[in-house]
Amino acid sequence: MPALNIGAAYVRVSTDDQTELSPDAQLRVILDAAKDDGFVIPKEYIFMEKKGISGRKADNRPEFQKMISLAKSQSPAPFKRLYLWKFSRFARNQDESTFYKGVLRKKCGVEIKSVSEPIAEGMFGRLIETIIEWFDEYYSINLSGEVLRGMKEKAIRHGYQIPPCLGYDALGGGKPYIINEREYAVAEFIHTYYHDGHDLSSVARECNLRGYRTKRGNLFERRTIDRMLRNKFYIGIVEWNGMEFQGTHEVRNPILSVFKENQLRLEQEYRPLKRREVSSCRHWLSGLLVCGTCGASLAVNTAGGKAKRSDFFQCWRYAKGFHTGSCSISVSKAESIVLMSLKQVLDTGRIEFEYIKKTAEKQNDEISSVEHALNRLALKELRIRDSYENGIDTLEEYSQSKERLKAEKECLTERLKELEANKKSGTASISVQKETIMINIRSAYELIADPDVSYEVKGTALRRIIRKIVYVRPENRFEFYYYV
Repeated sequence: MPALNIGAAYVRVSTDDQTELSPDAQLRVILDAAKDDGFVIPKEYIFMEKKGISGRKADNRPEFQKMISLAKSQSPAPFKRLYLWKFSRFARNQDESTFYKGVLRKKCGVEIKSVSEPIAEGMFGRLIETIIEWFDEYYSINLSGEVLRGMKEKAIRHGYQIPPCLGYDALGGGKPYIINEREYAVAEFIHTYYHDGHDLSSVARECNLRGYRTKRGNLFERRTIDRMLRNKFYIGIVEWNGMEFQGTHEVRNPILSVFKENQLRLEQEYRPLKRREVSSCRHWLSGLLVCGTCGASLAVNTAGGKAKRSDFFQCWRYAKGFHTGSCSISVSKAESIVLMSLKQVLDTGRIEFEYIKKTAEKQNDEISSVEHALNRLALKELRIRDSYENGIDTLEEYSQSKERLKAEKECLTERLKELEANKKSGTASISVQKETIMINIRSAYELIADPDVSYEVKGTALRRIIRKIVYVRPENRFEFYYYV
């Protein structure tokens, strides 16, 4: 009995060609072609990517990598021929296509056959195959460029193309998005709940407890809330790829009225990488009080046993034996010291504070990006003029290109002015900075002194003005590090 010829099939659906066969249809054609050639393709040698996997990079295609690994795992390879619907299914990157075909053909002895693009054997056939690969790569790159240009033109014409955020539904055709009442109620809750003094983690937990879900149906988390609070779409501004314009979609006052104050709070709150948010702590001073000996945070402890000792803070490194010298202080004493310090600052008006410039680097990067885009526009203007003068473009084509570049330039120029104005206003004078921190200190003092205010709101208010409080127990000294 003659030995069976074993083959394999690789199937992938393009992300950009909607006219090609479905994965199942491709596989049926491949199996029929293999049968006619006298090949059998076992189920375990059918490698089918999930829909929408791009062919530009092999690293992003798990089934492709699995097929290559299997071919290299034995000598000779477990299958003699690899069947494809088209050569473009193998790769749309000519360098990767040449490399991996070389691996299969030269190292593994595997033939590669396209069932819809039959080519002759020999060097002439390889030449035709290379031309097909080159055209496929050109088509892929050109198409992605055309799509990007189309999206850019749509943004310049104030068309809607970004995925709708929570609270809105897309109508299609670049039309303004409409409000989804059920989702918008969740978005409104998030903005107002944060405005009430809760931190990002607390907002996420509360949303999940209430059964709210994101646009994709997932649980909320801290970064999801942060992105939603910063999203200008809720105040009518549409952003796409560094460009923005005033949209015509509906916005409502509950979010509009708190948006600016929420942005101010997001920018002002100093949050070191290792500091937990107050909603994750047991006390509003947790994460702010640090040990004067080692710099570790003081953890709140509940006194156990029969002794009627009050709750206290203690250095966690001391508690684990890392150093000698206790840094213990009762919770009530720590609270009274903080209130006393805030009141003293308010009474005397004397304060030393640190100015933390949080967004300067980000602003500079964005300014550089916009300036670079404007420089590229200047080059484009020269090119379209040269094309017209050399007879490549008609007067009508030149006029259209000129108008498009003009609109883009106006948009970028406005953005540059806005960024530079924000940068100047960010470097406020010392007097303005002091006035700001004094307002925040008064607000924090009033909240902390009020027994009816939750510990979360107290902790959030204190974190807006104090970076850390160092307790040096041997000297019974507190060092307050204020910032703005």
